[in-house]
Amino acid sequence: MAGMIQEGPSSVTSPPLPFLPWMSLSPGLGSPFPWLRELKSEERGLYLIHLLVQCANHVAAGSLENANIGLEQISHLASPDGDTMQRIAAYFTEALADRMLKAWPGLHKALNSTKLSSVSEEILVQKLFFELFPFLKLAYVITNQAIVEAMEGEKMVHIIDLNSSEPAQWINLFQTFSARPEGPPHLRITGIHEQKEVLEQMALRLTEEAEKLDIPFQFNPIVCKLENLDLESLRVKTGEALAVSSVLQLHSLLAPDDEMLRRNINSPSVSKNLNSSRPHRVLQVNQRTLGEWLEKEPVHIYSPSSSDLASPSPSPSSPLSLAPAPKLGSFLTALRALSPKLIVVTEQESNHNGPTLMERVMEALNFYAALFDCLESTLSRAPLERQKVEKMLFGEEIKNIIACEGLERKERHEKLEKWILRLELAGFGRVPLSYHGMLQAGRLLQTNNYDGYKIKEENGCLVMCWQERPLYSMSAWGFRRYD
Repeated sequence: MAGMIQEGPSSVTSPPLPFLPWMSLSPGLGSPFPWLRELKSEERGLYLIHLLVQCANHVAAGSLENANIGLEQISHLASPDGDTMQRIAAYFTEALADRMLKAWPGLHKALNSTKLSSVSEEILVQKLFFELFPFLKLAYVITNQAIVEAMEGEKMVHIIDLNSSEPAQWINLFQTFSARPEGPPHLRITGIHEQKEVLEQMALRLTEEAEKLDIPFQFNPIVCKLENLDLESLRVKTGEALAVSSVLQLHSLLAPDDEMLRRNINSPSVSKNLNSSRPHRVLQVNQRTLGEWLEKEPVHIYSPSSSDLASPSPSPSSPLSLAPAPKLGSFLTALRALSPKLIVVTEQESNHNGPTLMERVMEALNFYAALFDCLESTLSRAPLERQKVEKMLFGEEIKNIIACEGLERKERHEKLEKWILRLELAGFGRVPLSYHGMLQAGRLLQTNNYDGYKIKEENGCLVMCWQERPLYSMSAWGFRRYD
């Protein structure tokens, strides 16, 4: 058996580690066995992984009594201010519990009726993500360089920002444009955001900067969700060179539309799966270090029945297949009709749009473990800023991935290979990302001492990594005429 520890007498307070995955806490006990408190961080992490997977399987199978016992067991070890695995476990159990509560809609609504986050808190947590991680900074630097190169010689430039919330990106672009030998172009930015206050702040800050640099500039605010955007409101004018910046936005359009949802729910195969109570089986967990489990060799799940509404995912040997996404297809078709010179897409590099709950649990566990590990390596455990990002941003994303289905599930992240296929099918041609932009990104990591973060080029696209784990992808696209 892998992971055997050195021989010696075992006791109640120090059990042999290889037996951990098969041991259970007795339900109803006020406190765990004493030896649990003496586990090392990595041993406790392995045990928490096992308990989480076991509990998620019970939830997926509809065995709420067993799932409830599992949640009680995990509660003895999980903690939102503990080490990486303890913190992750706290948010995953919250998400699993939320999914269970949805079996009682009245109870679920009552417990969530007062959970309102203010606009200022949402803005704050996005700012914190920008400041604590390099990912958005990298995305902005590379996007801007791609726009500068695509717009060389253009006198009228129109940029559509699908999530207009961070003025730092465009201030950097203003400075680059102002240094052009031929002078800056006439620049128009259309900013899209759900919150009017955010767009007002963007307009004020960008207008001030444009006046300082003597750049002719207009800001066109559109207050709406991306899925409700009417592309005619973009007011693209003849003679404008058009660029689109999409940072962590397109995945929200992968949710099914109402018609597709009704069709799927009424299909016999889905009805059978939704009513299935057969337990899911998990491949046995061998003993390895926490890092090996979360980064090198994730647990694989065998799931005999689906609890979701999507089509089956492809086997490793089959051609890449895509879940239907009518909203995204319509959006990309309409966008293509505007003949953009450039579209730069940044997305989470993980498959959180899988057809079964267990697939999403395991993918999310690997993805968010790396993000939590980023914070663990750079910040102490106490700062309020860290807790806000983990709870209000990552915790809410985890909850949406695990607890929500259908139209309610917006965090449907997909990997680069699927985004490439979706954009090519929509009639866009790939544009290699700028080598100069990648050099700028590399310097940004070096000068700001972002140890452990890496960028890698993949077939003209880019992935941003923590250690060797890809976390975000970037790709650039242009209008391609049909033959």
